[in-house]
Amino acid sequence: MEPLAGTTVVCLAVNLPGPLAAARLAALGARVVKVEPPEGDPLAAAAPDWYRELVAGQDVVALDLRHDAGRDRFAEILAGAGLLLTAMRPSALARLGIPEAVRRLRLAHVEIVGFTGEDAERPGHDLTYQALHGLLSPPSMPRVPVADLLGAERAVSAALLALLGRERGGDGGHVRVVLDDAGRDAAAAVRHGLTAPGGVLAGGLPGYGVYATSDGFVAVAALERPFAERLAAHVGLTREDLVRRFAGETSAHWVRLGRDLDIPLAEVRGPGG
Repeated sequence: MEPLAGTTVVCLAVNLPGPLAAARLAALGARVVKVEPPEGDPLAAAAPDWYRELVAGQDVVALDLRHDAGRDRFAEILAGAGLLLTAMRPSALARLGIPEAVRRLRLAHVEIVGFTGEDAERPGHDLTYQALHGLLSPPSMPRVPVADLLGAERAVSAALLALLGRERGGDGGHVRVVLDDAGRDAAAAVRHGLTAPGGVLAGGLPGYGVYATSDGFVAVAALERPFAERLAAHVGLTREDLVRRFAGETSAHWVRLGRDLDIPLAEVRGPGG
């Protein structure tokens, strides 16, 4: 089932999370027209395989919106759309006349921004949102762009709600998705102690952790009582017991045991493993 079949989405966003949100909408059946600057999307240079994965099946159009010809072609594309997805500062949108076009065409508009209010023009990226909300462990860099990923999923939800409102006869809805808010919400587990050092999900429970095996590492997540009881009965109860037992066998051995005993346990693999 493709619930967005017949809907055209114009994505005027580069990097993440806009293209990721557009890919999700395409997977729901929308036709996506991705409008890029002449130099292309920086994501194509930084992560070409991911970029190709995200734009698969989309119409990618290079336009220079600084010139009349580019703006005219963009207006033609926009006239056939149901939703516009943007990711730029409000002043840039205003210079392009986007707010007026959205109102005139009654488009649904999902606007992804870094900040809002008096900081609406403040620049930012995933790294700075994570830094502001305690998600970094300096000097290490983050492995996952959590603010961008969460922001993308929020943009999808916002798009669906805006399209629903438009379908029901209202004006195209405008929703602003704020990445700094996404970063703050992503940090709630740390802020409330769940994943802070020593928290329940950060070393506070022996049955929830990462352990070295004879040839690698396994992650065990025996949180609920039945899992914890089976882990204690067949592997060990204390952290010292678990460290010793896990180190004595291969990761494959423990994965098999986890399946046999119905315990959440997985081998720790590298990226793409």
